[in-house]
Amino acid sequence: MKLWGGRFSKETAKEVEEFTSSLSFDKRLYKQDIFGSIAHVKMLSKQGIISEKDAKAIIKALEEIKKEIEKGNFKFLPSDEDIHTAIERVLREKLGNIAAKLHTARSRNDQIVLDMRLFLKEEIKEIIKLIQNLQKVLLNLAKKNIDIILPGYTHLQRAQPVLLSHHLLAYVEMFKRDIERFKDCYRRVDVMPLGSAALAGTSFPIDRNYVAELLGFSQVSQNSMDAVSDRDFILEFLSNSTILAMHLSRMAEELIIWNTQEFNFIEIDDAFCTGSSIMPQKKNPDVLELIRGKTGRVYGNLIAVLTMMKGLPLTYNRDMQEDKEPLFDTIDTIKPSLKLLAILWENIKFKKENMIKATEKGFLLATDLADYLVTKGLPFREAHNLVGEIVKYCQEKGKELYELSIKEIKKFSDLFEDDIKEVLNIENAIKRKKSFGGTAPDEVKRQIELIEREIQ
Repeated sequence: MKLWGGRFSKETAKEVEEFTSSLSFDKRLYKQDIFGSIAHVKMLSKQGIISEKDAKAIIKALEEIKKEIEKGNFKFLPSDEDIHTAIERVLREKLGNIAAKLHTARSRNDQIVLDMRLFLKEEIKEIIKLIQNLQKVLLNLAKKNIDIILPGYTHLQRAQPVLLSHHLLAYVEMFKRDIERFKDCYRRVDVMPLGSAALAGTSFPIDRNYVAELLGFSQVSQNSMDAVSDRDFILEFLSNSTILAMHLSRMAEELIIWNTQEFNFIEIDDAFCTGSSIMPQKKNPDVLELIRGKTGRVYGNLIAVLTMMKGLPLTYNRDMQEDKEPLFDTIDTIKPSLKLLAILWENIKFKKENMIKATEKGFLLATDLADYLVTKGLPFREAHNLVGEIVKYCQEKGKELYELSIKEIKKFSDLFEDDIKEVLNIENAIKRKKSFGGTAPDEVKRQIELIEREIQ
């Protein structure tokens, strides 16, 4: 019998049952659903809406159902529309009419929002922990490899030398903002909707604040129509997840590039690569490629829910059933990506010699040369143009800047002195970048110490 069958004169068509069922994916909410039901029945008993005896029987049976589900002994039926219906059906089998009292002052409309909020609170906490773990891995690598220098890039062309540690800390900063976004999102997820009923609230003397306290919510929703009809808390989570996925994808892309024979900056451990079915020599960075590729589905999940919500009048519409699979899929994509990247980074081999050798080509100290001229009194734009002419000269002669003789350099300007050779040194160039947030060793060490305190 359907929970809503009284008004109907015909059985639901099998095809309709199959099409409308959400049980295949929302049964993962069973813990949240039972947790919420137990809190609800405790409140009903406290308020004298049902007897204490009935409440104890319902709670005991709900706890039994939870154990049955976890042990795999719970039998789901095709006629169960969703996890709420399945649990209530078995509750009726155990308790008879007493079970029918559980749904007093409650609708599936506020019940499902409660389940989703409880679920998302847990997932946000777990995702934050996974991001923090990845941050710690990157921080440890930055500390251990403070002496490694490599080219920094713009437009994927060599630009200026930087410390590898500085490069790694850039991602730590990105993940810091990701954490801030998820923490801020958590505040808006942490709102208790139960008691809103279908849309108008209830005439029963319920105590919503008591339920919020039992369930660990810091706030209670203020408007019953809003509580059951919006999914902006899910959209915010999905939006934050797309930004995080973008950061993970950029990281994966860089590692893929660094791992190529053309760059040869790193070696990815065999445990995180696969081979080719036809080319015996291949060692492919499939894990990283999949992290990069799965970013597209995370983006798609956000767009799917935005599109689903955009034309819905207040309040609840069955369209909202379509919020769960995109949400679950995003979580099931983000979490393993974070876990795998942390382990992958821990097993990466940095090729220090190749990185520093790459700084020898591409005129990476051209900006330092221009800055030198500025210290001698030349306006920067004039210095920029003059160094451009020097670079052009080097290209014609097949030389790098540091390979020019003092005599050659002085042909371009009398401002150049013998100390210019110190300027055209990679290590010295790194040390000069002392500005706050720059790549100088002392400044990077300051950044590391600050991040260590923040993470702790």
